[in-house]
Amino acid sequence: MPMLEADKIYLGTSDKPEYLLLGLANRHGLVTGATGTGKTVTLQVMAQGFSDAGVPVFCADVKGDLSGIAEAGEAKDFLLKRAEEIGFKDEYKFGACPTIFWDLFGQQGHPIRTTVSEMGPLLLARLMNLNDTQEGVLTIAFRVADEEGLLLLDLKDLRAMLGFMAENADRIQAKYGNVTKASVGAIQRQLLVLENQGGDSFFGEPALNIADLMRTTTDGRGMVNVLAADKLMNSPRLYATFLLWLLSELFEVLPEVGDPTKPRLVFFFDEAHLLFDEAPKALLEKVEQVVKLIRSKGVGVYFVTQNPLDVPDSVLSQLGNRVQHALRAYTPRDQKAVKVAADTFRPNPAFKTMDVITQLAVGEALVSTLEPKGVPSIVARTFIRPPSSRIGPVTEAERRQIIATSPIGIAYDKTIDRESAYEILGRQVAANAPAEPDASAPPTASGFDIGGILGSLLGTDKKRGERFTATQRVARDVTRTVTNRVAGDMAASIGKSVAGSIGGSVGRSIVRGVLGSILRTR
Repeated sequence: MPMLEADKIYLGTSDKPEYLLLGLANRHGLVTGATGTGKTVTLQVMAQGFSDAGVPVFCADVKGDLSGIAEAGEAKDFLLKRAEEIGFKDEYKFGACPTIFWDLFGQQGHPIRTTVSEMGPLLLARLMNLNDTQEGVLTIAFRVADEEGLLLLDLKDLRAMLGFMAENADRIQAKYGNVTKASVGAIQRQLLVLENQGGDSFFGEPALNIADLMRTTTDGRGMVNVLAADKLMNSPRLYATFLLWLLSELFEVLPEVGDPTKPRLVFFFDEAHLLFDEAPKALLEKVEQVVKLIRSKGVGVYFVTQNPLDVPDSVLSQLGNRVQHALRAYTPRDQKAVKVAADTFRPNPAFKTMDVITQLAVGEALVSTLEPKGVPSIVARTFIRPPSSRIGPVTEAERRQIIATSPIGIAYDKTIDRESAYEILGRQVAANAPAEPDASAPPTASGFDIGGILGSLLGTDKKRGERFTATQRVARDVTRTVTNRVAGDMAASIGKSVAGSIGGSVGRSIVRGVLGSILRTR
């Protein structure tokens, strides 16, 4: 009979109980399988096992049904039947996990934000799909912002910084290299696309405090942080970049702990293929580095995806704990995926792994976890245990209640907009702008009646017997000239004669505007 023990998580039963050792859970893992084969339930079982063991969890809810982990399950026939089949009937209890809901858009959970500076130029370039030249310009923008003491907190700060670079390109490129207006314009356009995808909600303050993802309850259970990702999946590049940023932040912030008795945090990366699709070499190297080194910070990373081919070999080799649900071999690529999955397991003499992968039923999986000495166990055909929490989503009312009673409170619910690059550069532009003419000022020093000229040009009421003043005669003569010359010559003639007659920058500005309208009318 399987037992629930403090140092391991019960996953299911093959010919014996299958466990995931907590002391080796930070060696990372992989959960794969075709759609509808039970990956989400396996993720739910693992997340609840970590939570019960006092390990905080972060996971993305791509389809919306993982949110049910926040509510206790119900005694349904198929769940009770599975528990009895695997000898788990006496131990099987229903219960919810302590849960915090998050949402980059702030609609289905507490908002998650970071600043542009914390994201950095490499990930931001990936997010905006910039080429190498544009990424170089973006890197220069970050460097100049640092030297000028300009905070880059949100997207409007970055836009203002790019505008500053375009205006000062000559000075900047003399020190850092070529900065063209074309490259700056391309980055600005990609910023607009990012805003339209909702990226402006992600950048700003208050920024996420990593410690808030690592909370435990007063009774010692780990909080399960569920990211609402159903809407976020419409912007897959934003989703992948955010999760990679989060991993990078954990790597930078957390101290070294070696191999703890249990992880400090477990991170589930659902739809993992989005992280690696079309990723440049520099980004893949960063992912590989983080996956290799973050385990020493006490963080376990579990990739969840449909196909093991979605994960590069350099990363796949770091994943010691594996759960493989059924794969379908309809195409040559599918057949290759089956072979790759089979070859990554330690063989079991009782069956041929490659054949079994295509025969697994829903809720059944091939399981291989690390044994006490760090060696993968022989792969076992395993019935996954039923979850204790609800299968399926929470209701909107339940979600609102959980958010309202969250230990996070209102710490992230209100945006803060402090002084940063946008405000500072805006003041500089205003200070350097030429003074606007005072509309209430008296006539210019030449002494001419500008108002009289305007009145004459717009038409003087001769029926009232008004007499032309000297300045009105000038305007009358100019108007006659307009009617007798071709358009190309008369514009230059008018500008010279009238501006020369009345003098002053204000007069020239007014007359150009009025005469321009006359020319267009004629």
